[in-house]
Amino acid sequence: MLPIIFVTMACAMTWALPLRAQAPQPGLSFHDAVSMAWAIDPVRTELQVGHHSARARASAAGSWFAGGPTLSGEYMDDHMLGSNEGYTTYQGGVSVPLWLPGQGSATKQVASAEAASIDEQLNVEHMALSIRVLDAGAAALIARARVDVAHALYDAAARMAASATHAVHGGELASADGQMAQAAMENARNELALAQEEAQDATAALDVLLGRPAMPDLTRYGGGDVTQARFVSPRDMEDNDPRIKVAHRNVEAAEANMKLARRSFMPNPEIGVDAIHEKQYGSPWDDRVGVNFSIPLPSEVRNTPIMSEARNRLATATSQETQARRMVHLEMLRVRERLIAATTARQATQAAAAGMEKRAAAQERSWRVGEASLDTALAARQAAASARLASARAEVDWHVASIRMLIATGVVP
Repeated sequence: MLPIIFVTMACAMTWALPLRAQAPQPGLSFHDAVSMAWAIDPVRTELQVGHHSARARASAAGSWFAGGPTLSGEYMDDHMLGSNEGYTTYQGGVSVPLWLPGQGSATKQVASAEAASIDEQLNVEHMALSIRVLDAGAAALIARARVDVAHALYDAAARMAASATHAVHGGELASADGQMAQAAMENARNELALAQEEAQDATAALDVLLGRPAMPDLTRYGGGDVTQARFVSPRDMEDNDPRIKVAHRNVEAAEANMKLARRSFMPNPEIGVDAIHEKQYGSPWDDRVGVNFSIPLPSEVRNTPIMSEARNRLATATSQETQARRMVHLEMLRVRERLIAATTARQATQAAAAGMEKRAAAQERSWRVGEASLDTALAARQAAASARLASARAEVDWHVASIRMLIATGVVP
């Protein structure tokens, strides 16, 4: 039994080495990690294309005319009537639509407001991406901590199983205790396998987000960085939040669209020139040049849907701005409370982990000298591993809460 246990331990350690070797070394700053993810973010590309399109619409709205020119032409003769007297007429013209009063500038304001809204949407996406990188990095760190704790638990269980097996062979321990120690070692090995699977999944998710294997070092940021934030007042933090800014920009774009709808109270009139080249039987050529215009009159059938759509857009944008302010206000409170709670949990779990580790070591020593039962020592070791993992989680959560507070103030550390 003893050789089998040592072989099992060696195989498990060899199995775990590739994971540790493939894991990227920490040291990458969180700011650099966000920059890597931002460089390959598909949403950023989409928003940038939309921004250029809005700027192009604003530039096009500065044209002298409301649209492109319209060409018209006519040809008439008397051949189809059968008379064939030589009555032939050629007529052609060109016309352009005109802006209604204030319509051109209103169209330009709408496009400019939409471009400004997309600028803020880029900031919103950058903030959201920063949080995704933060969550992915935290998940990877916690998964690695779980692997480390599982390794330590497996090593301790294997050490105790080897001692128990030796004691069983020497007649110093019941076989049931040896089986219990063996079961504890197998459970620890199963936990190690699950921890390695979780670590691989978390690392893969982070690698996809960053574009290459990398691990941001979140542990370099702590509570001291929060005191250097630009905004301390909750109101300032809310006003600086890009989600509120984009909601306000959408309201401005909706107001500009309402103004454009009022300026577009009728279809655009057109004006142009016509030229006629005409020939009649027995008469010389006759050329004429004139002016043409077309003025469609206003109609409620056309204007009512346009104004209704503009009002609906403004009402929706105003509602979304109010909801955005409420959401951000609530999130700011949660971020602050989370940092306070994470600070307390970090201190408490560190003390608990240290105490449980001392207890586990004492229980193992007591078991070896026959003062404690094996199940008590194993339970103490399991409790110490759980406390150590809880402490590692609390440590990562504290750093994450500190970075999250900085992001809320508009800073990507």
